[in-house]
Amino acid sequence: GAGLPGVFTLRTVPDSRAIREWIESTGARRAVVVGGGFIGLEMAENLAHRGLDVTVVEMAGQLMPPLDEEMAEYVRAKVSAHVKHVQLGDGVAGFDRAPDGSLVVRTAKGACFAADLAILSIGVRPETDLARNAGLELGARGGIRVDGQMRTSDPRIWAVGDAVEVKNTISGQWELVPLAGPANRQGRIAADVIAGRDARFRGVQGTAVCGFFGLTVAVTGATEKSLRRAGQDGFEAVYLHSAHHVGYYPGAKPIHLKLLFRKSDGVILGAQAVGEEGVERRIDVISMAMQMGATVFDLEDAELCYAPQYGAA
Repeated sequence: GAGLPGVFTLRTVPDSRAIREWIESTGARRAVVVGGGFIGLEMAENLAHRGLDVTVVEMAGQLMPPLDEEMAEYVRAKVSAHVKHVQLGDGVAGFDRAPDGSLVVRTAKGACFAADLAILSIGVRPETDLARNAGLELGARGGIRVDGQMRTSDPRIWAVGDAVEVKNTISGQWELVPLAGPANRQGRIAADVIAGRDARFRGVQGTAVCGFFGLTVAVTGATEKSLRRAGQDGFEAVYLHSAHHVGYYPGAKPIHLKLLFRKSDGVILGAQAVGEEGVERRIDVISMAMQMGATVFDLEDAELCYAPQYGAA
């Protein structure tokens, strides 16, 4: 039933216009968002802002799957305060048309949600038909395989962006990382190489940020669950729950931060942060430290901007 009227995906600006026109023309009041990741939660915020009752259905046992489970709990608490219902650990099985013309969203565990529209935001796959037809090599994850200069298996053809597989700088594994920052950088590198410069793409850490309902979520590098999936256990985690600036200065907001590092030498492996203010700044600093091969001991000695309204000494 995914092709029924009122079931949408969001990929382009025209897609967003179609959703808005549907809401305005039908007087929609109830929405189901399928998927609790970046796009799903941003859509939930926008639909709630328009006054719709929103239900979020996520197959995983947590919202924002890129986070570790305990960090995602802060996300669930914030989202639950702004939407009608959050259904975790349950995937959508199908869509039906109700007698009154509205939608019925059925889940794998037997729940049913009435809706006037539904948004499918359950991830992306690389669009590689052209590459496959051209005989280019594809990776195990379905993306186009490229070298450090963004060349495909045909040295006369380059590929960049969400369609390519990239090396993770932490694990060394090939991954699909559909993020705007790396895609933009890949495009510039391909242009440099075509112009005769010796530019190379270093790989990705997966540094990303998302905002919804006044909450900011940011991540860089490995998570605990990704390290355990890779069979790595020689790491430790540090949790911080400090305010984004000194407590005596008005308006201090808490930041919940998790930092992962290698026990043998203190090398930083990844970080996650959730809060209302200053989250992206912390993750940007840690991301750059990771790119320079820094350790937790380097972070101890880091000299950063300080004034009461910007941080803590």
